[in-house]
Amino acid sequence: MCGRYALALRPSQIMRMLRDDNMPAYEVPDDPDNGSDEGDGGGGGGGSYDGPRQSYNFAPSYRGVVYRADVPDWGAGPRSRHGGQTSKDDDDAGNAPPPPCSDTDTIPNEEEEEEGVDKPGASTRSGDVDVHYKLQTMKWGLIPFWTKRNPGYGSVMKTINCRDDSLAQSGGMWGSMKARKRCVVLAQGFYEWLKKDGGREKIPHYVRRKDGKLMCFAGLWDVVQYESDNEKQYTYTIITTDSNKQLNFLHDRMPVILENGSEQLRRWLDPKRHEWSKELQSLLKPYDGELEVYPVSKDVGKVGNNSPSFIIPVDSKENKSNIANFFTKSTAKKESKKGEVDKGQGKEEGEVKDGDKNAHDRVKTEQPEINVAEIEAFVTPDDAKEGSEAEAKLEQVVEGKRGQGKGLGGVKREADAEADDRGQGRKRKKPPEEGNNNGKGVRRQKISSTRNIPKSPAKTSKSATGTQKITKFFANSA
Repeated sequence: MCGRYALALRPSQIMRMLRDDNMPAYEVPDDPDNGSDEGDGGGGGGGSYDGPRQSYNFAPSYRGVVYRADVPDWGAGPRSRHGGQTSKDDDDAGNAPPPPCSDTDTIPNEEEEEEGVDKPGASTRSGDVDVHYKLQTMKWGLIPFWTKRNPGYGSVMKTINCRDDSLAQSGGMWGSMKARKRCVVLAQGFYEWLKKDGGREKIPHYVRRKDGKLMCFAGLWDVVQYESDNEKQYTYTIITTDSNKQLNFLHDRMPVILENGSEQLRRWLDPKRHEWSKELQSLLKPYDGELEVYPVSKDVGKVGNNSPSFIIPVDSKENKSNIANFFTKSTAKKESKKGEVDKGQGKEEGEVKDGDKNAHDRVKTEQPEINVAEIEAFVTPDDAKEGSEAEAKLEQVVEGKRGQGKGLGGVKREADAEADDRGQGRKRKKPPEEGNNNGKGVRRQKISSTRNIPKSPAKTSKSATGTQKITKFFANSA
């Protein structure tokens, strides 16, 4: 089966590649004028360009490029009295109605055949004139010539492929086309999906020729003109066969691939062979050349997506969406930086070994010297002298107090206070000593510098005027 392929080339590029394979084309569609790689080409986003579409995700109903012999719309061979079918093909077509006849579809008379006169641009005679081939824009999904109305998308999907074994049988819808309207569908490669977990997961794979040349799929074409439309619609289908050994793991079917410029391809397109034969049937076989097959991005599964990354392997370094490439690049950067550091260290060691003994000294001298400023103290010489005298006096006072058996707490504070007074150059009154109450008999409590002693308020006499309990006050007022 072939349900999606890639063709992102302009008609002019395709023509040059075919000429390299000895497949000349004397008529080629025009390139798009907008300069982009993706034209409208049917199934696209509007535009007046009616040529083939360039897409890495080519889907059914898109306009593709077909290579065929330049023959009339009824196909190869003389036109029959039943509208493009020979008497032998009448039964094969299921007595289908004849196609509409246009002004350009003329029937050659016997006199013209005797004189060797043919339709301009084509030759179906074996003899004097060579066969001309052309590239033509056609829509993917064959619509038979006897169709009267435009079919729906579902009906077109049924004719995007044609099985080779169905052509071996007589009768059917392919009867007239397989004899008279054979073509080659051009592509860069095609997609196939690998099913895993019972079909719940589908991994897309891209298949292309290993030599990078175009793929030539064997196909059939036809032209139809609807009853209410004056324009002709050219459509095509791709013939499929059994998969070769290389693609068996993907699918049991694959397109029939003809070798570019080969004798088999010429026989397939030869308009002189306008009757189906075993020779033509034998050309429909699995491809025996070398192919490349690899998984690609799952984004190709959605019709309408288009990106050059669709034909790049998922694990390739060129694939920017591959997360493994991100870590590979970061690791490579780290290794390159490490290599540069190691190289620089090796260079320094080499310079030292070469006899430059003062290399490290020069490196050290290049470091800026840091001068530490000496911070002067806030103590003047006079303050230091007075401080030492105060300490000496404090020791004498402490010794004297020890002799009297008293504590050192208050004495130490007095000595500190005196030292502070001397340092600040002013006198400070000493606190009153115990027992010196100035004749009032009130003892003054000492204030400790090491602990916080709360001072309770003085209790007043109950008989003092103006003092009484609040409950008593309210009782009297009542």
